[in-house]
Amino acid sequence: MKRALQILYVEDNPNDAELVEAEILASDISFDILRVDNKEAYLAALEQKTFDLILSDFSMPYFDGAMALKIAREKYPEIPFIYVSGTIGEDAAIESFRNGATDYVLKNRLSKLVPVIKRVLQENEEKLKRKQVEEQIHQQAMIIDIAPNAIQMLDFEGKILFWSKGAERIYGWLAVEVIEKNVQDLMFKNDVSRFAFTNKTTVEKGEWIGELEQVNKSGKKIIVESRQVLVRGDEGKPKSLLVINTDITERKKLETQFLRAQRMECVGALASGIAHDLNNILAPIILSVQLLKNRLPDEKSQKLLSMLQNSCQRGAELVQQILSFGRGLESEAITLQVGHLVKEVEKIIRETFPKNIRTITYLAKDTWAVSAVTTQIHQLLMNLCVNARDAMPEGGSLTISVENIFVDETYTQINADSKVGPYVCISISDTGEGIAKNILDKIFEPFFTTKEIGKGTGLGLATVVSIVKAHYGFITLESELAKGTRFKVYLPATDVEETPKSRLAPHELFNGQGELILVVDDEGYIREITKTALEVYNYHVLTASDGSEALTIYLQEKEKISLVITDLIMPFMDGVKTIEALRRINPQIKIIVVSGVARNSITTGIEYKADAMLAKPYTTEQLLKTVRQTLDGTTTYTN
Repeated sequence: MKRALQILYVEDNPNDAELVEAEILASDISFDILRVDNKEAYLAALEQKTFDLILSDFSMPYFDGAMALKIAREKYPEIPFIYVSGTIGEDAAIESFRNGATDYVLKNRLSKLVPVIKRVLQENEEKLKRKQVEEQIHQQAMIIDIAPNAIQMLDFEGKILFWSKGAERIYGWLAVEVIEKNVQDLMFKNDVSRFAFTNKTTVEKGEWIGELEQVNKSGKKIIVESRQVLVRGDEGKPKSLLVINTDITERKKLETQFLRAQRMECVGALASGIAHDLNNILAPIILSVQLLKNRLPDEKSQKLLSMLQNSCQRGAELVQQILSFGRGLESEAITLQVGHLVKEVEKIIRETFPKNIRTITYLAKDTWAVSAVTTQIHQLLMNLCVNARDAMPEGGSLTISVENIFVDETYTQINADSKVGPYVCISISDTGEGIAKNILDKIFEPFFTTKEIGKGTGLGLATVVSIVKAHYGFITLESELAKGTRFKVYLPATDVEETPKSRLAPHELFNGQGELILVVDDEGYIREITKTALEVYNYHVLTASDGSEALTIYLQEKEKISLVITDLIMPFMDGVKTIEALRRINPQIKIIVVSGVARNSITTGIEYKADAMLAKPYTTEQLLKTVRQTLDGTTTYTN
């Protein structure tokens, strides 16, 4: 049974009220009507009951229709309001519409009342439905905006029609920057054919699911898990493509690391078995050579046997490396100073390496001790130094440094292998050929080598990693083609007091004084971590994702910015060009350049026209110390 229409009627004349009720009663409208004739009764009725329609006289001696309309619009704007009056004029009617009245009917034309009521109720119902739809759309838009996925709507040529907040977060472009632009030009620069394939498949089958390699605004490669659905119009014809992408770049990295770990475990087990058999083969040969040297004293035989003995010895050493890698490293550790071993290795290098390789050592004072196996650390140093030598066939500089480092929470967020605590850091850098980015993640794998056949076993760096892990440390690598490579080995320090001078909280030594610093880096998480660390210690920070954005910000805030910290290697506009542009704007601006590779020295920014250089990854203390010294003009360079 249909619900009766609930009508609130404001009328002081009982006779007029009866006529209005009779008119409605004569129609097919089922209704309940409540008549009031004063403000108090009107307000009470609105509070106590829900009404579908308000009818009101315009002129009354104690309570007029204008006041009734105002109250209704303030409290219940969605209820239709119709004047039923014998005195309302044209001007008053127009004014009433402006104030929110829905319609009006003259008392001498009551025959029009029912058609007006039906029309008003229908229009109001449609209005409420539209409002519900709009609210639903708004809610869906909010859900889309908070979703972590990149949601896009494309036409069949790749033109972007819709771009969600999630897409802004994943790719870096704002919606206003990409709407009407082609997705192929933005994200498929290296493989346009891939978009053509997914587009064709989606149109033919209605859906495509798979993984895609794309690029974000900064030019960085990302991997997305993509689902593409064909959207059809009202007539069932293909209209557009709905694309939902999820960033799985980090997940793929973790999967790659897991698979690599499994592969290395299998290779290690295989290597141990091969090494055991090789040892059994080499042992009698070495013994026989020694016996033959005693029996064949002539010079020619002695020369041949010496060559054979040296080759066998090299084979035995290679087998020992394989065994060390395969079964792990087990020896008794002692407390030692790494600096002593570095001096021994330096002596060997100066005597055996080519003279066109310049060796530089820097041993910080009062370095902490480590618990380590002497022979293994010696082997680690030699392996890294030999690698550096081989990377500089035309000569260059080999730099070995040892210093104390306290790894804090900021550093652990940049390097997942690290843990908070004191470390002794051994840095070995060269000015050689550098390592290509596409093989950086492979060079620690066993038997992987870029050297010519016969010149490398591919076990040197794998052994280094095994030694580092056996000592509960970690290793970092930074390299740039044609500029050089730097390995940093971090070994946990032993017997370090809880509050030595070197572990004074950074804010006690290098606290800021409210200076404004501009941080420029294309890696979002590094920008945010650096920003957070500086703000904790009383600096104000602005950030930019590339050089062009940095210049825009600097031009706007150059009177306030005291220092710029910029990454060296960035897409579009790198650190060198950024520094040159900043120097043209303000030759006196103080700049710190951040880099993974220093060309000719340990800590210098001179060649990049910067005031100081900061090596990635850095601790909060290293960051604050470099910032404070640069601002105070006390930066020193070490050659």
